[in-house]
Amino acid sequence: MFKPKITKEEVNQMPVVAFDGKITLIDDLSKVQEAIEELRLSTVVGIDTETKPSFTRGTHYKVSLVQISTIGHCFLFRLNKIPFPTELADFFADEKIKKIGLALRDDFSGLNRHHAFKPANFVDLQSIVKNYGILELGLQKIFAIVFGRKISKSQRLTNWENAELTDQQQIYAATDAWASLLIYLQLMKEKPLTKKQIDKLMDDAAAEQAAIIEAKAAE
Repeated sequence: MFKPKITKEEVNQMPVVAFDGKITLIDDLSKVQEAIEELRLSTVVGIDTETKPSFTRGTHYKVSLVQISTIGHCFLFRLNKIPFPTELADFFADEKIKKIGLALRDDFSGLNRHHAFKPANFVDLQSIVKNYGILELGLQKIFAIVFGRKISKSQRLTNWENAELTDQQQIYAATDAWASLLIYLQLMKEKPLTKKQIDKLMDDAAAEQAAIIEAKAAE
């Protein structure tokens, strides 16, 4: 059984890992068809999105980038450079291809601001990790628990609408989509907990949290 929780300090002690496969930028509509055709050869992919960060209240930006990754190849669709391709919408709506990510409802909500589509056959890691004894909800901590490695989040608040994405941005973006896929594939090799085990895990976590709150109140 996996460790239920992990601290930031524990994660920071772990060796860093990043996607080291092929990264293809899709910044022109002429590149879309070939990318989607290759992705359709996979039965399961990892996905994620990036949005230009806003540091002003009330200012929000559309999704700048959508990442779709296989084990060895990640495609970065620059939605601030190209109109949302209908081929991409069809891909997300394809019931034959499983899409793995984290907090996917937020991602799909953002993508639907570009182009309306109905996503199909997607798995949100946040909805299944509890079945394997993991109580964390963030990608970095889930990955650390499953693999004992740290994925960097250093590029998260960079400008995803830059004229050119840096190598560091591209690797960061690819890593997030790839990491979701790796986690899912590993969990599918594990035996899920029984309902009784999950209930006990939740009860123990609630008791531990209550004890922490009580201890702080007593200080």
